[in-house]
Amino acid sequence: MQIQVNTSNGITNKDTLERWADTEIKQHLSRFVEDVTRVEVHLSDENHDKAGGGDKCCVMEARLAHHQPLAVTQHATSLDEAFRGAADKLKRLLDNTLGRLNNHRARDSIRRDGEGFVAE
Repeated sequence: MQIQVNTSNGITNKDTLERWADTEIKQHLSRFVEDVTRVEVHLSDENHDKAGGGDKCCVMEARLAHHQPLAVTQHATSLDEAFRGAADKLKRLLDNTLGRLNNHRARDSIRRDGEGFVAE
């Protein structure tokens, strides 16, 4: 799983933040390593120097093999809260999406009997 971290101009300590985000994503989404090819993280400070709550934003996009990408957004008062909120949302979304896909693959078709022959 490849991790790509993008930050806006208002974010400081980009290198440290990128290393931390890479480690956190790999730990948080480790069980999806077979299905997710890349995770893109976009961190931004929407108000830059202005004071105000909820101006930090984290958008995470997971690229799945052979499927459409999944994306989540989280706004918060700090980058840490925004990042962790987005990571939790992405984990739930991957759980739901991949769970449905795997469930669908495991079921028998109504057109086939237990041995794989078409019923007539």
